[in-house]
Amino acid sequence: MSTQSGVPSLTPTPSLRGLVAPLIAIIIGLFMVILDTTAVNVAIPVLTADFNSSLSVIQWTITGYALAQAAVIPLAGWMSDRVGAKRVFIISIILFTVGSILCAFATTAEQLIFFRVLQGLGGGMVMPIAFAMTYRLSPPEKVGMIMGFMGVPVLLAPALGPIVSGYLVDYVSWQWIFLINVPIGIIGVVLCLIVLPNFAKKVSASLDFWGIMLAPLAFGGLSYGLSEGGTSWTSAKTIIGISVGVVALILFTIVELTRKKEPLLELRVFRSAQFTRGILVQWILQFAMFGVIFTVPYFMQQLMGMSAFEAGLWTLPQAVAAGIMMPLGGRLFDRIGARPLVILGLTFVAIGAFLISFIDPSNTPWLFFVPRVLLGMGMGLSMLSLNTHLIQTAPRDLVGRVTSLTSAAQQVVTSFAVAGLTTFLVSRTNHFVSKGEAPLPDAMTHAFHNTYLLLAVLAAAGVLLATTLKRSAAESTATQTHVVDEGSILS
Repeated sequence: MSTQSGVPSLTPTPSLRGLVAPLIAIIIGLFMVILDTTAVNVAIPVLTADFNSSLSVIQWTITGYALAQAAVIPLAGWMSDRVGAKRVFIISIILFTVGSILCAFATTAEQLIFFRVLQGLGGGMVMPIAFAMTYRLSPPEKVGMIMGFMGVPVLLAPALGPIVSGYLVDYVSWQWIFLINVPIGIIGVVLCLIVLPNFAKKVSASLDFWGIMLAPLAFGGLSYGLSEGGTSWTSAKTIIGISVGVVALILFTIVELTRKKEPLLELRVFRSAQFTRGILVQWILQFAMFGVIFTVPYFMQQLMGMSAFEAGLWTLPQAVAAGIMMPLGGRLFDRIGARPLVILGLTFVAIGAFLISFIDPSNTPWLFFVPRVLLGMGMGLSMLSLNTHLIQTAPRDLVGRVTSLTSAAQQVVTSFAVAGLTTFLVSRTNHFVSKGEAPLPDAMTHAFHNTYLLLAVLAAAGVLLATTLKRSAAESTATQTHVVDEGSILS
């Protein structure tokens, strides 16, 4: 654990009125970054056409962004301790804004992917630092209310991303998906400089150098190998990517388990069987949910002829359903624990994905309404319950390190979902073409149906695994003990 240095910290503002300006500054940076996690999804068909590229290449604008975020999320605490939370937060926003400008002026797909990685490196540390600063600013008796208020941009931004992006793609240009971040980023930096207090630096452990080197190599190599598998599973690129990823992952695991002082990711939590089962369920949920979020807009635009804006609007039913069910799931968690909520939530996800697998390009888009509501309900019931379950089933001495692990792992799973499903979609399309079907719309339609069925089967497997979750001691206690370590705030 980090210890306080002799540097005095600014006393948090005790009045709620005095918190308004700092919270606005934090929310602006937070909202901007989270908005971009889903904004690019509906622009994929346009980017593919403008850069005269393939889906297998353009999907790396999402995969690279997610992997870059995963690489820097575990560094947020260490950087805050060494440099100061305010300074790191401002630098992250500046890097994200610069990355946005570069993305807008990219002239090739490769340039766009590289600049998206730069964006991800800037944006990855924004969320954990934003919540840590909010926690430290809040009066103890108001922490719950203020942290709940900060959850609003986390919920709204992913829902608004495809809508805002779709409008800009259709009525302005795709470059404005990124250029819109520039004035917001400038305002955010100026406000942070003026209204955010300086937080005390802390004495932290030495940086896990080998962890930082091996983690991106492992997850990036595996994602690259998966994406190249759509072309050929026996090609040199596929074999090299997967081989490098597997070797780096093995070395990374050894390094993290043998490091005594604050490893990059605390893998010892996997010694808890309940934690391991819970995080596996969380990965399944993340894979299935982001798989639908990634594939449905592409299906709507490429095969149903929708505009980007129309496809973006169809994220609203899912977002609204998630927003309604999330607070309900939080209240029910205190009464019945995580298992029934996760089982019900994943059942909704499985049914939703299964229903989407029957939708043809000639059908009315209203057939998406019920499945996407089910998906939103499933996410709302499951996500918060799983996060809380993980923090409560982790070994007590490691609980403060759980959030870095789960947050980074979710970004890695997102990258695997995009790369893996793109590969599956391309291979199934080629399979149906080899059977004599026309590439568009027949072969691709059947490939999408297979993809949604795969997600439904995966969610169903998650339901079975969720039945093995047991109620932790903390879940069974009426009065919950709140963990005040900043590392566990997001959970």
